[in-house]
Amino acid sequence: MRKKREGKKFNRCPECGSSNIIYDYDSGEIICGDCGLVLSELVIDEGPEWRAFTQGEREKRSRVGVPMSFSVHDKGLTTTITLVDKDAFGRKLPLDARLQMLRLRKWQIRSRIHSSVDRNLAQAMAELDRLCDKLHIPSAVKEKAAVIYRKALDAGLVRGRSIAAIVAAALYAACRLMQIPRSLKEISKHSTANRKDIARSYRLLLTELNIKMPIPQPELRVPKIAAKLGVDGETQKLAIQILRKAEKLKSTAGKDPTGLAAAALYIACLMRNKKFTQKKVAEAAGVTEVTIRNRYKGLKEALGLNV
Repeated sequence: MRKKREGKKFNRCPECGSSNIIYDYDSGEIICGDCGLVLSELVIDEGPEWRAFTQGEREKRSRVGVPMSFSVHDKGLTTTITLVDKDAFGRKLPLDARLQMLRLRKWQIRSRIHSSVDRNLAQAMAELDRLCDKLHIPSAVKEKAAVIYRKALDAGLVRGRSIAAIVAAALYAACRLMQIPRSLKEISKHSTANRKDIARSYRLLLTELNIKMPIPQPELRVPKIAAKLGVDGETQKLAIQILRKAEKLKSTAGKDPTGLAAAALYIACLMRNKKFTQKKVAEAAGVTEVTIRNRYKGLKEALGLNV
């Protein structure tokens, strides 16, 4: 019994109401698994024509490239002509064909970075890739930084300024937008531009591109400080609870999130009998001992803690 209905998606069988629908691509049919009704025939298999049984085979036989990426100067949409001297059947190419392929390869390489914008992007994306590798930046933040730099380039903000400074500023802005705890000091340490130029470029990006920064959350800074101190997960959890209670009481407003996170972690260590001095916590957080002391007193009074 056959009922031809092409070009439709079936969730239930119209004959018996069963949801047991079988897509048989070998025969090109959609069949009800209960009553056997053929719901559709001549179904097109949209998958690849090859088969693979392991991940290695799948990667080897796949002919698609990497997805489009803003952190690549041409977004990954490029053609690469390699040095080949054989055709698809492994036969030696004649001399005229080899010379033609060499000419095509030469002009294809030249056309990739032909304009000044392409050369600028190629240099900037290489610098961004180096910075992200040094700072262990996630790929999503890297893509965001690349988008910010491209907007700055389109707005004419890069002309007459250091490419390295704008790239570092775009990366710092992306880290702040996505709540990744990377300070300006850390980024300037690995950048070829100095901190003053990066800070100036960062302020320029905020003003000209109208970027609105979210309110920083101190609890996101806790894991980074704890990793440097070697603090366990339970102590980190307690420090985050202290920060959330203080946030509900509005006692964290207008204060540096890194100092608050360090002070909360110091309090959590004291409550769990972990012996860390204020100096050691301050060094791990990159703040002064005075900041730790002041935030410690503020949190202790606001929450009524007996430490």
